[in-house]
Amino acid sequence: MKFSTFVPEGDVLGALIWLSGLTCTDENFIAKAGAQKHLAEAGLMVICPDTSPRGLNLPHEHEADDFGSGASFYLDALTPGYRDHYRMETYVAEELHALVTREFKVNKIGIMGHSMGGHGALTLGLRHAKKFSSISAFAPIANPVACPWGVKAFTGYLGDDVSGWRAHDATLLVEDGARFPGSILIDQGQADDFLDRGQLLPDHFVSRCRHAKQPVELNLRQGYDHSYYFIATFIESHVKHHATAIRGV
Repeated sequence: MKFSTFVPEGDVLGALIWLSGLTCTDENFIAKAGAQKHLAEAGLMVICPDTSPRGLNLPHEHEADDFGSGASFYLDALTPGYRDHYRMETYVAEELHALVTREFKVNKIGIMGHSMGGHGALTLGLRHAKKFSSISAFAPIANPVACPWGVKAFTGYLGDDVSGWRAHDATLLVEDGARFPGSILIDQGQADDFLDRGQLLPDHFVSRCRHAKQPVELNLRQGYDHSYYFIATFIESHVKHHATAIRGV
């Protein structure tokens, strides 16, 4: 596994883990999001893991852009072959978290992501709430068991037992009692084709959160799509969201 980082000059006061979306690598956020200025002002570093293991040749791994290579969905797989390599939840929530804590002497870490990575930020943040100080997401796949992307990925990684999928779906995690102590920030473009196709379903997540009294803020951005132009436009507000939770400013 590879990851990219940005580390500001001076004291590192906190860290963010960024999880990218389908087909991306560890480099997309660093090159396209325009976050460095805002991170430097806040004294925050960012670490961006790749979106899957590389260099393997597992069944169906390289046949599509929504499963296998570049499409890990940030979970620990259970199916033959994949369970030996696709252990992304352990990698992000345990290995990377420990690495940042140890090497940079940082003990407050936020998690954020986009699309598939937004799904990862929501689920890992909820499943490991004591490890993360803050959560945010851009256009997350918020209810994967109810959308084609999620059904395909969960079948391939977790198998046919649908009951086991609930623990990796942010909407159902909240429904089943998972809570995060802070407010979760989500930005969603209203001109996002994947929103129109029913792949994202942020309203499902927000509805469950409000029913469960889990604080959540959903910003619907008129005219914005699923691209990094959307992310770059609103990344400052997400960095500030995390800085407030991490530094109290």
